[in-house]
Amino acid sequence: MSSRNGTKNFGKANGGERCIVVHPHLGGRDNISRTPDARLEEATGLARAIELEVLHAEVIRINRPRPGTLFGPGAVSRLGEIIADSHPDDGDGTNERENGSSRIVAVVDATVTAVQQRNLERAWQCKVVDRTGLILEIFAARARSREGRLQVELAALNYQRSRLVRTWTHLERQRGGFGFLGGPGETQIESDRRQIGERIQRIERELSRVSRTRALHRRARRRVPYPVVALVGYTNAGKSTLFNTLTQTQVAAKEMLFATLDPTMRSLRLSSARKIILSDTVGFISDLPHELVAAFRATLEEVCEADLIVHVRDAAHPDLEAQRADVERVLADLGFDTASDGIVIEALNKIDVLTAEQRIEIANRAKRSNEPAVLVSALTGEGCNALLAVLDERLSAGYTLMDVCLGVDDGATLAWLYDRGEVVERREDDAVIHLKVRLAPTDAARFARRTEAEA
Repeated sequence: MSSRNGTKNFGKANGGERCIVVHPHLGGRDNISRTPDARLEEATGLARAIELEVLHAEVIRINRPRPGTLFGPGAVSRLGEIIADSHPDDGDGTNERENGSSRIVAVVDATVTAVQQRNLERAWQCKVVDRTGLILEIFAARARSREGRLQVELAALNYQRSRLVRTWTHLERQRGGFGFLGGPGETQIESDRRQIGERIQRIERELSRVSRTRALHRRARRRVPYPVVALVGYTNAGKSTLFNTLTQTQVAAKEMLFATLDPTMRSLRLSSARKIILSDTVGFISDLPHELVAAFRATLEEVCEADLIVHVRDAAHPDLEAQRADVERVLADLGFDTASDGIVIEALNKIDVLTAEQRIEIANRAKRSNEPAVLVSALTGEGCNALLAVLDERLSAGYTLMDVCLGVDDGATLAWLYDRGEVVERREDDAVIHLKVRLAPTDAARFARRTEAEA
């Protein structure tokens, strides 16, 4: 339930980890393409994605961020009272905070400095997590593959290292040595920084090996070769559901932010009998932490190597255009040129929840766009055949149409042509098979070498 001051109350806690969510609206410097309420709703979705029970959510408008606390003293005091009131009574006249067992988390939907985090935790007597820390927590909870876990740990260590700035008193202790040789010894903060640096180097070496393995796999696919089509889009746009519908598989798909982290690839045969590899990737989000963009570069390399990119968009979302800009911004950060002709195809998903008028409006808007767009419902399957047809047509654009004559006893070559190309016409006379076959340039060259070797 929303109130006029931008506050949302979610009722009494039912147990488990609880939180309040605060989105600081920085006046004109905030993202003008999104309303503060939309940003707050996304932040609460992130909190629920790691099963935090949201007790209270609020937009706080601030004119100038305070270096020490981000918020003004009035807002800090008022939020402290809300947090205090959120601690249930233990039955003996005390509450969790008084017993030193606070399980309330304050989520601040912005970048919070180490000093601000320390001061807010002291004022509110609870754990404070900023937007970057929250997304890292989600990724840590969802990563399943070894590569995914390494990438999450790398991002978390980089984030943690940036916060070792003498903000905690226990880091001021000195350890090791008596001062006889190397001075008074390193402080705890120096030791922590050194250990984090060493662990980061080990992870980067392991991820480098993973990246080389991925490159080998990509080279192997080029030798086959099957075109790669990557699904990208804002988190919770329906990429995994569309992936399941197109490939008839059961990749985990939930109505939840960041339900998919580890990339998944499946083969898919189009109506022309052409086989492609479809790749499901991690979803993007606004203000994606820099640490995660760098850490997941190896995973997102699949996108940059793809022959086609299907940008899955939630057509029913009020921030449709802002989400599109966020995805294109991250792709640009990865070095991908979103303006490349014929590479990106938009799949406007979730049309099953749109009214007839909204569908017409979305379709007209898509027609005015420079990029091709297909209206689909990953849930019901509506429009999926049209999307596959567009993929087939786009992949055929650079193909060569060849006239081939084979003897009826040359079954091996016939099978090769059916497997690698698209046979558009076939007729037989006098023990000769006449074919019109559409082949990729690499396959056309391979077929020419094959026929030369047999001649």
